[in-house]
Amino acid sequence: MRSIFLQRFIGALVLSALTVSPILGDELEEIVVKGVSVAQKVLDSSSISSIDENSIDVTAAFHPSEILAQVPGVWVTRNSGQEHLTAIRSGVLTGAGACGAFLLLENGVPVRPAGFCNVNGLFEVNTEQARQIEVIRGPASSRYGGNALYGVINVVTFSADRKNNIGVRLGSEAFRQLRLNLGADSFSIRGHSTATDGYRNQTGLQQYKANVETENQLGDWNAHTMLSVSKLEQETGGYVRGFQAYRDSALRFSNPNPEAYRNASSIRLMSIFERDASPNAWIFTPYLRSSSMEFLQHFLPGQPLEQNSQTSTGLVTRKSNQSGNMEWNISGQVEYMDADLQQTQDSPTTGSAFLVATRPAGTHYDYTVTGLTFAGFYDIAWELTEKVQVHHLGRLENLSYDYTNHHLVGNTKDDGTKCGFGGCLYSRPADRKDSFTNLGLSLGIERELNDQHQLYALIASGFRPPQSTELYRLQSGQQIADLRSEELVSGEIGIKRSSSVVSYQIALYSQRASNLVLRDAEGFNVSVGRTQGLGIEWDLQFTLTDSHWLNIAGSSASHEYDFTRTVSRGEMIVSGNQVDSAPEQIGGVTWSWRLPNGVHSRIQFSYIGEHKLDAANTASYGGHSVFNWYSGWEINENFTLQGRITNLLDKKYADRADFAFGSYRYFPAPPRQFMVGLQYHLN
Repeated sequence: MRSIFLQRFIGALVLSALTVSPILGDELEEIVVKGVSVAQKVLDSSSISSIDENSIDVTAAFHPSEILAQVPGVWVTRNSGQEHLTAIRSGVLTGAGACGAFLLLENGVPVRPAGFCNVNGLFEVNTEQARQIEVIRGPASSRYGGNALYGVINVVTFSADRKNNIGVRLGSEAFRQLRLNLGADSFSIRGHSTATDGYRNQTGLQQYKANVETENQLGDWNAHTMLSVSKLEQETGGYVRGFQAYRDSALRFSNPNPEAYRNASSIRLMSIFERDASPNAWIFTPYLRSSSMEFLQHFLPGQPLEQNSQTSTGLVTRKSNQSGNMEWNISGQVEYMDADLQQTQDSPTTGSAFLVATRPAGTHYDYTVTGLTFAGFYDIAWELTEKVQVHHLGRLENLSYDYTNHHLVGNTKDDGTKCGFGGCLYSRPADRKDSFTNLGLSLGIERELNDQHQLYALIASGFRPPQSTELYRLQSGQQIADLRSEELVSGEIGIKRSSSVVSYQIALYSQRASNLVLRDAEGFNVSVGRTQGLGIEWDLQFTLTDSHWLNIAGSSASHEYDFTRTVSRGEMIVSGNQVDSAPEQIGGVTWSWRLPNGVHSRIQFSYIGEHKLDAANTASYGGHSVFNWYSGWEINENFTLQGRITNLLDKKYADRADFAFGSYRYFPAPPRQFMVGLQYHLN
């Protein structure tokens, strides 16, 4: 896998160089390019939250769930190690249809190709040293295309600010982290090495992330280039089972699957070439990406091993023009992907006669798939009056797959013989091609009430084309997955206020999703799911004094199924049931203060409400609340001392709760944990 990974990356590097070479000039000199922010490209008629560099540094998050807990309407659950699942104006999605429902960006460019997502994609991005993390809540396919169904998370690493510091952090469970941030006027490198033994038995990990950034002048073009790398080697913990097992003093630290592991690597290279020739501006963004992952599927009978990798490259172009009371942008994108997936099982399955017969040892899947994406999109802003503006966006996108099966077609054993009980579980389609064309639209209007208040209304659509694993990694004898693109239509109204004393954002939204992919009672992947949601979100910021601040953020929402059907494992979904893992209440309060001696602290309270654990609504989790404390001391201009205590009251709760196969199962949350860090500033 590693040799394939390197070969594909080198090939993509050459292809990317050929793609961008026509726009390069001869001269080379230093320039400054600001960070790539979705907020700079989206007007106020959207629900956008931004976490700045200071909050990221103070929180010192070990897991992305800790920093994203500050955003209303967002819940990133912490599974084992760096694994996670995401919810943005939705339930926490699992199984078929879960991967790719939320678009992850790095400096405005997708972290993964459209058809080969990673449900744990945030562990490939350096959120720990980001300059800013932005979240668009609600569909954003009109600008970003496929997978921006429920929302977008953009991690901004580009920065014109060149800081030089080194640091070390030590904490509970043998946590240790070395951090580096070095740079000059046109070059910087940021990175960290992190390791921990884990709070559960045999759940240690090592992780490495780095960003290398350059800024240059190439003829008439400003050029900003970044290389991102990540590597994760993780021992994975399985669910603990039994009602409220997370409360058991022994079970919460146990690991029923000490043999489980996940190893993953990623490399991404992107450049932004910009020429501002008023009144027209041009931007070219070539990029290439490569990733590889291997993990034991300990949660499946027989524990098959999955190995997958992808290499992809693309180019986004953008032309801007402003004339009178109108500003418009026309953009295009082309992307190529080459990916593969293998699933093998070394030992025979144990358990019931049915499991033993239908899940044989050997190769289950072995295929490659290439993908090609073409997209054209535009956005137009009209200033109708001095205080009223209309914003319209549209994107037409086509994603095509070319799939090649390298194993036996059908659901037989490796030797071609049939399994008992109607056939082997794992089914392999014959070679085929598939294509999906989608249109994303949005229309927003903004009204400036006064210097501090803005009122807006927005209607938008999102889409998510079927992922390659849903089309070609089939089960139960299914030979063709006749899937449609998932779609979502959302409407929202909101009000925003910005002032030095009180600032807030309040949004009310309604949305309907259709063609959601799920596994039916026959074990087939089908596009039959529908949900509807209604919610309100708030983000309030108060400056209490010159040294005390209060932030209150949260959401209250109802997400329901809008169809009736029996799905896999005999679970019955009835229209009107609550979407599982979709709490009605999510929120938090943060109180921050700063003392004259350079000490600053914050207390954070987070709350997750009660929610159902299965689509049939037969089991539930009561929710939880947790307190965290963060502090720092600027000892002098060279040294900063940092500390934090998470789960301050040492509460026993579940980071993730689930009900499946007739059993409650949980990922227990960590106990009270400590961290202390020292940072040395070189400039």
